Amino acid sequence: MASSSATDSTSVPETTNLQRKSNDVGWEFGMLINPNNLDKMKCKLCGKEFSGGIYRLKQHVARIQGNVAACPNSKKEDQEKCKLAILEAQNKKKRVRMADLETRKMVNVDGKREEDDEVIEVEGMGAIKSARMLGPMDRFTSGISPETPKGPILTPQQQHIKNLIAKERLHAVHQYVARWVYSHGIPFNAIANDEFKRMLEAAGQFGPGVTPPSQYQLREPLLKEEVDRVKGLMKEQEDEWKVNGCSVMTDAWSDRKRRSIMNLCINCKEGTMFLSSKDCSDDSHTGEYIFAYVNECIEKLGGDHVVQVVTDNATNNMAAAKLLKEARPTIFWTSCATHTINLMVEGISKLAMFEETIKMAKAFTIFIYAHHQTLSMMRSFTKRRDIVRPGITRFASAFLTLKSLVEKEENLKMMFASNQWKQCKWAKHVKGLAARNTATSMEFWDGVETCLKVFAPLVSVLRLVDGDQKPTMGFLHGELEEAKKEICKALGNHEKNYRPILGIIDEKGKDRLDSPLHWMAYFLNPYYFYKDSTIQFDRDVITATFKCVDAFFPNDVNTQTFVINTELPKYTKKEGNFGYPTAIKGCSKNDENYDPVQWWNFYGVEIPKLQTMAKKILSLTTSSSGCERNWSTFEGVHTKKRNKLDTKRLNNLVYVQFNMRLLAKRKKQKEKNVINRSSSIPRSFRFINVDILVADSAAHAQDWIVEDADVELEDIPTNEDLVRELDESDDDGEDINVDFESDDEHGL
Repeated sequence: MASSSATDSTSVPETTNLQRKSNDVGWEFGMLINPNNLDKMKCKLCGKEFSGGIYRLKQHVARIQGNVAACPNSKKEDQEKCKLAILEAQNKKKRVRMADLETRKMVNVDGKREEDDEVIEVEGMGAIKSARMLGPMDRFTSGISPETPKGPILTPQQQHIKNLIAKERLHAVHQYVARWVYSHGIPFNAIANDEFKRMLEAAGQFGPGVTPPSQYQLREPLLKEEVDRVKGLMKEQEDEWKVNGCSVMTDAWSDRKRRSIMNLCINCKEGTMFLSSKDCSDDSHTGEYIFAYVNECIEKLGGDHVVQVVTDNATNNMAAAKLLKEARPTIFWTSCATHTINLMVEGISKLAMFEETIKMAKAFTIFIYAHHQTLSMMRSFTKRRDIVRPGITRFASAFLTLKSLVEKEENLKMMFASNQWKQCKWAKHVKGLAARNTATSMEFWDGVETCLKVFAPLVSVLRLVDGDQKPTMGFLHGELEEAKKEICKALGNHEKNYRPILGIIDEKGKDRLDSPLHWMAYFLNPYYFYKDSTIQFDRDVITATFKCVDAFFPNDVNTQTFVINTELPKYTKKEGNFGYPTAIKGCSKNDENYDPVQWWNFYGVEIPKLQTMAKKILSLTTSSSGCERNWSTFEGVHTKKRNKLDTKRLNNLVYVQFNMRLLAKRKKQKEKNVINRSSSIPRSFRFINVDILVADSAAHAQDWIVEDADVELEDIPTNEDLVRELDESDDDGEDINVDFESDDEHGL
């Protein structure tokens, strides 16, 4: 074993540019001299060696005086690149400090705030308010320990202090927090949120002697107060759906005790919010039952505010749709676009031209992940980056993994050509030989490339409809048509190759993605209509126009006639405001700020009836994935240790947790958008949006890891942050949290 290990270590491909696992721009100009000394650097441009790490190297290249000599060989563009990197790092730290300060400012347990409170700087925490309960000498002499007797409380104001004692006191606080986290198995990410910071701030403002709430207080009065508070925070969404309408989404789920829970979510232009859940374990999920539950929700929200109901394509949901159409003909029932697109790609993947490649890829990854020796070898050659990428569906896992394989093609080929593989006990095994043949087969890699070229356009549509970033009704049909064109182009425009694929797309989309709302949204989105005015003559568009106008203005023939014969022609002929150059140029989807609802809000004032209808339709979602996504919240709340929660309390906990996550996510996204739109920040330093195909668990990736995998979802280890972090970036070196077969279990 020792000799094998030594051989393995010498066979790993060496790189002349030693560097840490980082995307820092500084590594373009520097390298580590010794991997065991991460502080010692060498400039690639001039060869100068010095201490101080990558930050000092960027100062060297940028010729910033003070800490290090200027690089004589750096070009102006190199200097600017490093200066921008340093500036962005400083701005990022400043943004974090300001965000923390704003978070703490929101806490005020006394009901009033003294403006002249002293502020001190503590390393690791930034600017904080000094403790008004402590005197100057206490800062130097008193330690933080709940076990020590409490001395007299002093009230004089603090002096400005930034010293070792303050850092030691902060470290003591951190130790007590860490003790609580470790002893009770609290996930590390539980403290990475504003609520935890506010909790500490509130305890600090209260001072010594603060007591925690009782379990009863957490279960009853405090939970009710928090539910009421969150309802107040969601008022903005309620105001939005009263103006531009909303979508009702419903889905069912079974918990660990096999209780069946059905939930309802509301989606409007401002995003998705959880509304309520219902324990339906004792009832059959018939169409009548689902209709009654949804109809009750519509009654509560107000029928005039609900435009559509979105569910998956299950038979009982379709039965409920028929009942809704009879009872409420003005409300549409549409199928989930995310579910439908997954059906499309699932059908395409079963075609002969793709099925064999996917089978080979699965056999390859299963072999790699089945043995500790091959898994370790693979991670060594790929710099600790995994091949298998867990996705939100089986197709998402397939696409992400195939893409990951292509990115690591050269690394995998090097692995099977290395001395480590030759000395591996699996090298001469039949499955090992098959894996090697796969990795060195040009036909296989060409097949993977073809799969990605065909799947990629549909993946773009899937990311659009499942992203919950903006209303997608106005873009679904147009983007699906663009995807078809890209697929044809990827297959060389050979009809015999693309016809079966387009046939599957049309078949799966029929009666699912071709409702009057889909067609009317396509027509009313100027991004498509202004490029192709013949859309208005399409038979499906004309039929959809009559149905939508009838639904939005029921039993009012005069208004319907006015909308179709007077207002609609002004839009189709680009008369009045619609003909302005700004209106034509302002509906380009390439503009990050383009919003069809805002476009209609501004340019449609001359035709108010059609304007109202267009804004409501273009504010709609096309997927119920936002509703399905909160089942992970249910699972997080309803763990094995807490499965005695009654449904009402479970509903309240999910209401608070899911909606607070949504609000935090929306706030973070707005901050990112502001930064990304700033012209002063280089594109390489802007935020990268998280891929919505990334899964919270490895549930749908099991058949890429275990042969003949048949795994219950609740039996799969789940670590939301670990898996999401893995899929956001290949550079973090984390492992997928799954179990692997032992090498010895095969009897070799």
